[in-house]
Amino acid sequence: MRMDERKKQVLAAIVQDYILTGEPVGSRTIARRYNLGVSPATIRNEMADLEEMGLLEQPHTSAGRIPSDYGYRYYVDCLMEPEKLTPAEEEYVRQRYNQKMLEIEQVLEETARLLSEMTAYTAIALGPNQNNAILEQVQILPVHSTNKALLVAVTSTGMVEHRIFTIPGNVTTEDLTRISRVLNASLQGIALEELRQAVLRDIYREVAQHRGLIKQVIDLLQQILALEGSEKVYLEGILNILSQPEFKNLEKVKEILAFLEREEALRRIFKATPGSGLTIRIGQENKEEGIDKCSVVTISYAVEGKIMGKVGLLGPTRMHYSRVISVLQCVADSLSRSLTQFYR
Repeated sequence: MRMDERKKQVLAAIVQDYILTGEPVGSRTIARRYNLGVSPATIRNEMADLEEMGLLEQPHTSAGRIPSDYGYRYYVDCLMEPEKLTPAEEEYVRQRYNQKMLEIEQVLEETARLLSEMTAYTAIALGPNQNNAILEQVQILPVHSTNKALLVAVTSTGMVEHRIFTIPGNVTTEDLTRISRVLNASLQGIALEELRQAVLRDIYREVAQHRGLIKQVIDLLQQILALEGSEKVYLEGILNILSQPEFKNLEKVKEILAFLEREEALRRIFKATPGSGLTIRIGQENKEEGIDKCSVVTISYAVEGKIMGKVGLLGPTRMHYSRVISVLQCVADSLSRSLTQFYR
C-alpha cells in the first residue's frame, strides 16, 4: 500500500493530536481540528489503511486510533517539522551555565536538572570516561575526634572523589600531611590507570612506617579508577514518569523505576547508540528490560571536537519529539562550552 500525501497528512495529524492530548484520535477530531479538506468518512478510510500498514493501532476500549512504534518512527524520520526554542528559552539555558560551577559533577547535575525542567521527562546525563584522567591532587585529612580520615582525589577532568576510611590510632595529622605530600610528588601528573608497581615501591620507600596506610589509600584510588572508568550517571525527574497518563499502571511504573535504579543498564542505553550526534529509540527499539513502552532520545557533548559523554531524555513513546530534540541540541551545545574550562 502506497504512502501518499493524504495518508502522510492524516498520520501527522494523529501523532500531533495524540502527543498533545494523550487520547485516542477519531476521524471527526481530525476533520474538525486539522484543515485537510476532506470528510470524516475519507479520513476514516485513510486511518483504516494506516492501521493495515502497521502505522496506527486501535486500543480495545476506544473507537479512536493511536500511533504504533512504527507510526512514531515514520513520523520522526519523514514528517516531523523542527520546533525552535524561543530566544528567551535559549537565553535561559545560557544563563544556567553562566553560574559559577567548580566541578564537572556540578555541571552535569545542573544539566540533568535543566533537561528535566524544560521537558517534564526523566533526564539522564553520562559523565566523561576517565580511564585516561590525570591525577592532579591527593589530600588526606583527619576527621576530628575519630580514627578516620578523608581522602580527596582530584583529576584533570575536574572530577572530585571523596572517601572516608579508618586509620591506625598512632597516625598523627602531621603524618597525614607528609603522606599527602609524598603521594602528590609521586602521583601528580600520572594517569590513574598507570599506577604501576614501580611507582608504588618508591612511595613505600618514602614512608615505610605507614605501608599499611599507603596500601589503603592506593586501593581506594584504584576503586575510584574503576568507578570513573565506568562513567558517572546523573538522573533527574524520575517522578515525571508518574504524570504521564500511559504510565498509570502500577506494574509498568515499577518496571521503569527498576530500570532507572540500574546504573549499568542506564550506561548501556548510551553505549547502544552511535558515538556522536543525536539518536532516537522508540518503544521496542529499546532492548533494555522495562522501557519497551518508552522512547529515549540522546545526544553527545564534546570538548574541542572530542566526544566526552552523552545526555538524554526518557519518556513515553507519546513524546514531544520536536521539542525534545531542540532542547537537547541547545543544552548539549551550552554544556560543551561550559566544560571547556576543565580541559584547558
